[in-house]
Amino acid sequence: MKQQFDLFGTGEVREPEVKAQSVPRDGVQAVQDEIDMVRRLEETGRYRVLRKLEPRPVADAPRSGFPLRGVIVDTETTGLNARKDEIIEIGIVAFSFDAVGNIGDVTDVYGGLQQPSVAIPADITRLTGITDAMVAGQTIDIARVQALIEPADLIIAHNAGFDRPFCETFSPVFAPKAWACSVAEIDWSARGFEGTKLGYLIGQAGYFHDGHRAVDDCFALLEVLDEGGPEQGNTPFAELFAASQRSRVRIFAEHSPFEMKDHLKARGYRWSDGSDGRPKSWWIEVADDMLDEELRYLRAEIYRWPDADPPLKRLTALDRFKA
Repeated sequence: MKQQFDLFGTGEVREPEVKAQSVPRDGVQAVQDEIDMVRRLEETGRYRVLRKLEPRPVADAPRSGFPLRGVIVDTETTGLNARKDEIIEIGIVAFSFDAVGNIGDVTDVYGGLQQPSVAIPADITRLTGITDAMVAGQTIDIARVQALIEPADLIIAHNAGFDRPFCETFSPVFAPKAWACSVAEIDWSARGFEGTKLGYLIGQAGYFHDGHRAVDDCFALLEVLDEGGPEQGNTPFAELFAASQRSRVRIFAEHSPFEMKDHLKARGYRWSDGSDGRPKSWWIEVADDMLDEELRYLRAEIYRWPDADPPLKRLTALDRFKA
């Protein structure tokens, strides 16, 4: 097993199970030697060992007790604009889960490449490792994608604001589904993570993986979402699933005074130039129970007019993260 050693602190290593009936005797000894080596390094306090993330197997017979269906989706594209750029790779990992957010089994996996109508930009190839030669003549199997997406109760993406518009442009099967974002809807900092990029999350969870390929990233995200296991009752996925069931409100600070833009930005508002159909204004999303507080702030600190009535849009998982 390939190991990576790094010098940024100590960490706990999950020891692989050794099953004599399925591993040759010399293989069992090799695994035990690795475990001993890792333990010795960890005990020095100067090393942390990251294990290579191994994809979970697809279950032949998924366990009962996990009646809901989740799908993790990742896309690689020719650019950032879903209106003009194209998907060149899609990865999908389907899994079962229960009503409180415990993950069951991986039930299916699909990964496919597709040749775009233009050459893949050099910076995209550097980022993803996908070349024009790799996608030449390739087409994503839309029937397989639809078969995985149609029964899904929840679609998860690590930056759903990016992936959902691309997926909906690719196929209408994605449009009516509930979506959740594992960047925006999990408080990673409260869980002790120092960033939200998938590579950071994987590293702090004690793993490394082959990033920026769609299926590999889906499996990596699944592992991080299940970090801690159901016995703790508060996995990142449980938090994400609960968040996906709550409505939110998008507030548009339309016609706010120009000189107040820095105050809005510092509070977390983002700018919309109006090109995507939203009002041309600063805007923010808040939980439903925070709406009154945010309106009080706008009226008192930004508009300085007690009857100010900025436009609102209520959102659920069915329409959040759309373009």
